[in-house]
Amino acid sequence: MKFFTVFLFTIMGWKLQGQLPANTKKCIVVAAPHTSNFDFIFAMAGFYKMKIPIRYLLKQELFNFFLLKRFFVNSGGMGVDRSKNNTLVETLVELITSSKENIALMIAPEGTRKLTRRWKTGFYYTALNARIPIVLSHLDYSRKLAVVGPSFIPCGCYRRDMQILKNYYKNITPRHPEKFSLDIYETDHEAVCAG
Repeated sequence: MKFFTVFLFTIMGWKLQGQLPANTKKCIVVAAPHTSNFDFIFAMAGFYKMKIPIRYLLKQELFNFFLLKRFFVNSGGMGVDRSKNNTLVETLVELITSSKENIALMIAPEGTRKLTRRWKTGFYYTALNARIPIVLSHLDYSRKLAVVGPSFIPCGCYRRDMQILKNYYKNITPRHPEKFSLDIYETDHEAVCAG
């Protein structure tokens, strides 16, 4: 996985820009826009080259096969058991806060490569409840750049915090621009902010 992704990244002329903030032991890394299968390959290659042990989520069932389990574990995959009664956010918060290891968990909030205006909010509430920073990252296909951008600690006002993401991602060129939108719907409870 490491050799293949880094090789492809290099021969296709991609470059790195940015780095995780110093002394960041645990964080959620937002991977957006997500419009192509190449996004995962180039993102993983970028983090490999930066020597950042990135993690990502997979269904626990995929870890039942020895060869797949070995591949996913070695590449940073984390199995999530959805059969338990607790929610995914609760599971992730418990996993992150109880871990003695550094965790940079990469999540694509769009949850699909298709056009969507309903981003999944799990990444946000996991960071909020675990009291860890959200790190913004992106692939800019127009400049062939894999970028680790700014980070922030969510304040608890979803609308205000999402505006940070909208401002950051508004000038990014994904592989398929027609499949990316920042015109994100918000539910009533997400839109209400104190102050």
